[in-house]
Amino acid sequence: MGKRRCVPPLEPKLAAGCCGVKKPKLSGSGTHSHGNQSTTVPGSSSGPLQNHQHVDGSSGRENVSDLTLGPGNSPITRMNPASGALSPLPRPNGTANTAKNLVVTAEMCCYCFDVLYCHLYGFPQPRLPRFTNDPYPLFVTWKTGRDKRLRGCIGTFSAMNLHSGLREYTLTSALKDSRFPPLTREELPKLFCSVSLLTNFEDASDYLDWEVRTAAFGTLHLSLHLGSGVHGIRIEFINEKGVKRTATYLPEVAKEQDWDQIQTIDSLLRKGGFKAPITSEFRKTIKLTRYRSEKVTISYAEYIASRQHCFQNGTLHAPPLYNHYS
Repeated sequence: MGKRRCVPPLEPKLAAGCCGVKKPKLSGSGTHSHGNQSTTVPGSSSGPLQNHQHVDGSSGRENVSDLTLGPGNSPITRMNPASGALSPLPRPNGTANTAKNLVVTAEMCCYCFDVLYCHLYGFPQPRLPRFTNDPYPLFVTWKTGRDKRLRGCIGTFSAMNLHSGLREYTLTSALKDSRFPPLTREELPKLFCSVSLLTNFEDASDYLDWEVRTAAFGTLHLSLHLGSGVHGIRIEFINEKGVKRTATYLPEVAKEQDWDQIQTIDSLLRKGGFKAPITSEFRKTIKLTRYRSEKVTISYAEYIASRQHCFQNGTLHAPPLYNHYS
């Protein structure tokens, strides 16, 4: 059983990529071909999956492709300190963590779209929104097209106030994810935005002390997910050069990729830059932190529908957008 703690160890604010770009069917080791791309799957010694590499040096800072972000570090104090089985995150008003009172809301994704739209079209940034400004570790994810291909995903394990945190990571994930070119105006109509708030961090007893399964609550148009029984994982390990590395996957990644625990761990090792053969003995040296998340996803079409009063002839006008938050 894992040991519960309120937040990850205090450290400078760090950023991390959360998702895999490719979706190989992991079975054994070796290189699998996907169209004109070649992907080395976990267990192969011929090379890593092409994702962010996370490096921990003496400064204790994690980097996303050498991108260093600004300050911001507020502790979460609302966690249940009791040890033992995972339990829902208590709310400030004492209500239970159910589908009806999740902290994450569709309005958070709408705010991310507001921020990105204003940036791409040169409008002043929108006023602060009305949803809670409590501090949480968070991720903002962009996907595109009918197949919802990953287009950007960056976040932080340091708790940030949601208003400033979502504004910052909206633009960081959309414009500074080193795996992709910056998002453009032309791509907006095909975009999906997801906001993930991370909770219930626990030190796992070993690298298999976490679960892969889902619990989802859906509405007619948007997608709400409660991380009940679903674990995101963050691993720390020492690579073949003696350097400490870290990497993370949000709770939905293993399920979406149809990976089991070993395949997920091996993929994370490759993601973190480990290039040597992966053995069962090496896996036992991994330090694993598990966590839950609340996630909401909306499409650009759903965003536009929620902001119809702000648009005229398909063009957003800044004054009505400001009125929305006044």
